[in-house]
Amino acid sequence: MTKASDLFIQCLEEEGVEYVFGVPGEENLDFLDSLSRSSKIRLILTRHEQGAGFMAATYGRHTGRTGVCLSTLGPGATNLVTAAAYANLGGMPILMVTGQKPIKKSKQGRFQILDVVDMMRPITKYTHQLASADNIPSRVREAFRLAEEEKPGATHLEFPEDVAEEKTESRPLKRSLSRRPTAEAKAVRAAVKKLESSKHPVLVIGGGANRTMTSRMLSQFIDKTGIPFVTTQLGKGVVDENHPKFLGCAALSSGDFVHRAIESADVIVNIGHDVIEKPPFFMKPGGAEVIHVSARSAEVDPVYFPQIEVVGDIANAIWQMKEDIQPRDWDSSFMLKARAAEAAHTASLEDDARCPIYPPHLVKAVRRAMPADGIIALDNGVYKIWFARNYLTRHPNTVLLDNALATMGAGLPSAMASAMVYPDRKVMAICGDGGFMMNSQEMETAVRLKLNITVLILNDNSYGMIRWKQANMGFEDWGLTYGNPDFVKYAEAYGATGHRVTSAEMLPGLLQQCLSSEGVQLIDCPVDYSDNDRILNNEIKQLSKAL
Repeated sequence: MTKASDLFIQCLEEEGVEYVFGVPGEENLDFLDSLSRSSKIRLILTRHEQGAGFMAATYGRHTGRTGVCLSTLGPGATNLVTAAAYANLGGMPILMVTGQKPIKKSKQGRFQILDVVDMMRPITKYTHQLASADNIPSRVREAFRLAEEEKPGATHLEFPEDVAEEKTESRPLKRSLSRRPTAEAKAVRAAVKKLESSKHPVLVIGGGANRTMTSRMLSQFIDKTGIPFVTTQLGKGVVDENHPKFLGCAALSSGDFVHRAIESADVIVNIGHDVIEKPPFFMKPGGAEVIHVSARSAEVDPVYFPQIEVVGDIANAIWQMKEDIQPRDWDSSFMLKARAAEAAHTASLEDDARCPIYPPHLVKAVRRAMPADGIIALDNGVYKIWFARNYLTRHPNTVLLDNALATMGAGLPSAMASAMVYPDRKVMAICGDGGFMMNSQEMETAVRLKLNITVLILNDNSYGMIRWKQANMGFEDWGLTYGNPDFVKYAEAYGATGHRVTSAEMLPGLLQQCLSSEGVQLIDCPVDYSDNDRILNNEIKQLSKAL
């Protein structure tokens, strides 16, 4: 006979779990005791459940394996809701384990009792209360299977304390061998014929291609055909953006140089499309035809109704298309002209060495400081647009940004998980002051874990993204400013090392110094967003329209 909490840990071990991130409560104490006595799984104690959830999701994003996080009932479980939505929309596999009071008899009435299973239902792929120790192996296996199955996402198990104490003869279930189905040959041939008859084709690479690691096959396809490509924000880095056929990232909603390039296409190969991102293009009847290449069939709406769907493992589908296609003399001259114009415009802004730091200058400095395989984890703010547009990404999942839920507070925990998965790579969290303060308490966790990360805080004493929108809508600048702590002293209070940027000239050297130093390095960097509205909403659109 095995104690239920011991069996649960054994099931996690069978799934290959390395870490459990979380904030335990009294309802988790059997789980915690089993973890301490009989497992190599490491408990990562965080300072807030949201940070634990973000770390688990980022672990899932990097590895493709389910990240596990833990909370107690009631407020602990509600604190995981944002992380659940973050993972579910963003395609990151996580399992949330929440505690609960005894379910077979009440000992405290309704104190702290919420229907957590029902609460999690709209924002997870699977949610279930464990009512019997005998069912733990099948429920855990199902939670992991669904979390990792395309499209990956969030799952949840509620583990009541009286069930955790039970005895059972059940044993863990082994992982099943599962492979994604391959695309049907007739669909591949139809896509190839459509491409061969086109004049101005373009590839659009989305988040689904980043999840399934199609980098090598897509690079070979582009090299063979010479067809240019653009990315969505979640598709950055799938193909090296130093490639001569790279046309840019669709970071703005419309009117950018990259949108002009897409608008000139007669056939768009949309690879790994995910409806959670802002659409990089809108279809119109009689306009460009679209080939949908993804692990899942298209979700059709008024602006997305692809004419051909190639459904199956993306890398395999691209390989089939590469083997079958005969390159043509496609004309991409206008697309490359649009890209050249964008690159020239970006270059004209990058050397503005003002202080507070100008966003294009900042992006250039960070790109020069980071190695090709270095990882930047962005929180959510207007700087995300500058990095998405201007930061040439060399490898998959080296720019971690949230273009799904677009939540604040994820930058620091995501960087921490990245440093744990890749301890030999340079990792930088890039956060606005607002987003940083939402989970800044995880600085203690990072220091305690002896992580090597740089935390770059872009300080404008306001919610800069909303101020940008406020200005664009013609409203008075009102209600969005605040005061910040002394971030250098704040870092030092946690045992980290704090730095402050006082000139543009010192920024490159300081970035290099922090990236080459051990421990948690925090940089307080003042930023000048005064030109956001002029450049992003007006100048870019005017210049691109004139092409």
